[in-house]
Amino acid sequence: MKDMSLWTEGDWIAAIGALALFAFLAIGGMIAMRRSEEVVGHPRGLFVLFYAEMWERFSYYGMRALLVLYLTKHWLFSDGKANLIYGAYGALVYITPVLGGIVADRYLGQRKAVIFGGVLLALGHGLMAVEGSGGQGDPTINVFWAALAFIIVGSGFLKANISVIVGQLYKMTDVRRDAAYTIFYMGVNVGAALGTILVGYLGETLGWAYGFGLAGIGMVVGLLIFIAGRPSLRGRGEAPQPLTRQREVTLYGVGVGAVAVIWLLIQYQDVIQNLLIVSGLAMLGYTLFEAFKLPKEPRERIFAMLFLIALNPLFWGLFEQAGGSLNLFTDKYVDKGGVPTSLFQSINPIYIVLFAPVFAALWQWLGRKGLEPSAPAKFGLALTQVGLGFLVFVWGANSVGAAAMTPVLFVFLIYLLHTTAELCLSPVGLSAMARLAPLHLASFVMGAWFYMTAVGNFVAGKIGEATGGESGEMSKEVTLAIYSKIGWVAIGISVLVLLVSPFVKKWMHLDTLEDRTPPEDHTYGGGEGEAATGSLPRA
Repeated sequence: MKDMSLWTEGDWIAAIGALALFAFLAIGGMIAMRRSEEVVGHPRGLFVLFYAEMWERFSYYGMRALLVLYLTKHWLFSDGKANLIYGAYGALVYITPVLGGIVADRYLGQRKAVIFGGVLLALGHGLMAVEGSGGQGDPTINVFWAALAFIIVGSGFLKANISVIVGQLYKMTDVRRDAAYTIFYMGVNVGAALGTILVGYLGETLGWAYGFGLAGIGMVVGLLIFIAGRPSLRGRGEAPQPLTRQREVTLYGVGVGAVAVIWLLIQYQDVIQNLLIVSGLAMLGYTLFEAFKLPKEPRERIFAMLFLIALNPLFWGLFEQAGGSLNLFTDKYVDKGGVPTSLFQSINPIYIVLFAPVFAALWQWLGRKGLEPSAPAKFGLALTQVGLGFLVFVWGANSVGAAAMTPVLFVFLIYLLHTTAELCLSPVGLSAMARLAPLHLASFVMGAWFYMTAVGNFVAGKIGEATGGESGEMSKEVTLAIYSKIGWVAIGISVLVLLVSPFVKKWMHLDTLEDRTPPEDHTYGGGEGEAATGSLPRA
């Protein structure tokens, strides 16, 4: 850690700037809680969720920008092993929302689940600031594993459930739903951009503990905004039925116990791979079991959701090279002009902040004219763009020769194409899951969406591990060969997706969706063969 007496003028400016941004954005969060029922045509609660999720993503993405670098430079893991740990961590972050969603659906309600998750996340980010002396022989590495475990379990309770509450603010046929998720997604990326810049800069220049400590403070700010904004949620996200204090404490105890399990699991990545396979098959079986109990149209909607969910691992397996192998490639083989490596992680969220309003307006404009692409078609376009991103990057790196550093322009280009791809898939997928899911499977379906993102993150770790070759140390030639191969595979699959998208759209039966509202559904009782869980619809 850098002694404060040695701070440069730039270090002080960065620190003061971080504090100023915290103050400014915290005030913005308070503005979102004003008394008016709507803000720019959307429920006020959307913007409370926007700010709460923004700060949670500030913490998560700030830490993510440093993680692979921290693993290789502080804990001294090989490049390949660091990528695998990164992928396993990302997988667990996205698999735990399945369990968190079930607990929220049946017992806690989404609001209390989000608060509990926020507390665990704040503890986890705080523990990340405990550095020790470094190296895998340092006993402090066990604190590091514990920090990851708290963050993973906290994300499980928070991630899917805060997205659920967004959907509960709108009717199922409200034309603002996709726009609302895109606005919400923009909040995610405002936080991600600020987190990667501030947390990354402090971590790489002043010391790891400064960066991770700032991430922890951001999480606390987001939690306080969510708690203070409860009135604007208009009763959404509450427990489906009265919850006794004893049961509530028991559920929290189970959550804390899960931290201990994850602490052990994160250290054995091969076990995680087997877990993903077994639990994925079990989840598919349960989903099909529920589907065949339903009438034709809701059953086919589930088939459409499964098609979209199946594309998730492919997309995120490629996209998540950003925080893993692409991050290390940038550190080793890109002409950065003296800019800290982690700051390049902010390119994607900055692009999203710039382009999300454009995409939100575009979908609404096309929707009014009856020309909006279907969700499956948007997924196909997303895969085309992510594949092109890798091919453009490979061409740019090879154009200057194997011995030369890759021009930084091509880092910006790959992130540009991957960002436009992300905007065609991620917010659209969130909205589709919520719109098509049966009420009694609400948070489970959103959890399944995040689960397959978990699989994608693990796939990303395996791809990143391969870039290390047999020695475990990254090779420029091997990495570019892998990028070229996965780029062409993505484009090939995207063509197939676009060809079958009209058939998948028919399965969605959008013209017969019920115009349901949360208050009526709060006491929802399933029909014959359905569970009467009292769960709320989600978006």
